[in-house]
Amino acid sequence: MSNYRIQFCLSMFFLFSNICFAKICLPRKHVALFVFGDSLFDVGNNNYINTTTDMQANIPPYGETFFKYSTGRFSDGRVIPDFIDMHFYAKLPLILPYLHPAYTYQQYINGANFASAGAGALVETREGLVIDLNTQLTYFKNVHKLLRERLGEAETKNLLSRAVYLISIGSNDYIVQVVGNSSAFSSYSQDQYVDIVIGNLTNVIKEIYKKGGRKFGFLESGPLGCLPLGKMLANGTGSCWEDISALPKLHNSALSAVLQKLKKQLRGFRYSYTNFYDLETDLMNYPSKYGFKEGNVACCGTGPYRGFSSCGGKGAVKEYELCDNPNNYVFFDSAHPTERANQFFAQQMWSGNDSVTVPQNLKTLFED
Repeated sequence: MSNYRIQFCLSMFFLFSNICFAKICLPRKHVALFVFGDSLFDVGNNNYINTTTDMQANIPPYGETFFKYSTGRFSDGRVIPDFIDMHFYAKLPLILPYLHPAYTYQQYINGANFASAGAGALVETREGLVIDLNTQLTYFKNVHKLLRERLGEAETKNLLSRAVYLISIGSNDYIVQVVGNSSAFSSYSQDQYVDIVIGNLTNVIKEIYKKGGRKFGFLESGPLGCLPLGKMLANGTGSCWEDISALPKLHNSALSAVLQKLKKQLRGFRYSYTNFYDLETDLMNYPSKYGFKEGNVACCGTGPYRGFSSCGGKGAVKEYELCDNPNNYVFFDSAHPTERANQFFAQQMWSGNDSVTVPQNLKTLFED
């Protein structure tokens, strides 16, 4: 029996009295977690696809704080979904990446993580190098089909309706468009382009809803132009990179409006929406307020603010600088938080008040 199976069985035994079906026992209040998104949520799916080295975090020093080896997470340790699943609520084994060869249908009752570093809501964003959101949706539909075959229609419906669907997507659509690697939508205005991104995300939400999903958690886009990467692209002046600064704000405003409409249109639709933009901005501007020492310079990388993505020497540039203690830093590399910062963000998503997450926090979604 695998370690994952053993840990799962023990967790199930001690948490609650069980409901058993198809040789699987579940706690009566069991809530699965299905994760969609990009590098903020990817737990290693990109390890199993043909992609470029900058889309993978499978070499040291990634992962060394917690796992002691690189897992494919763009962090020195855990990422946000790891804390949501393991630490704050379920206290179950970490959810494996969907493409992990050891995944079995029994583990899908805990959920699955489909996120892919570099992915966007649009197929055209780094097409062929990442698992775009539509493909992630296809993977979820495969899980739905397998669960229905093994558990039956009624139990699958119950499992998926109680589950929480965590989504972080869109930032890469804007980064790729502004940097100039994508010309598919170059004729559109910023507002029109954001509408296309939000439209595709909305379609995916509706498809998950059709399969039984009712409870959703969203992490809005962060201040992309102010990340170490953005400040480096602003010629190291200390200012944010203005070329991209407006797009996350437009995205967040449009997403918030769409979610309010879906709540009215879709019966039973519930959501939690976390103000990631302001949270990350506050951490960057006032790191000591939260126990950090550095909010603008990355722990790992090269160039101004260590904003060049050379961490681990995985790209064309093999040399990089590495800080002594990632816990002192908000960012681990040019665009991704440290494990400690991820824990802070996860905590805010989980139990933040209405100044942080609306109309309810994730804790409420999981426990209702």
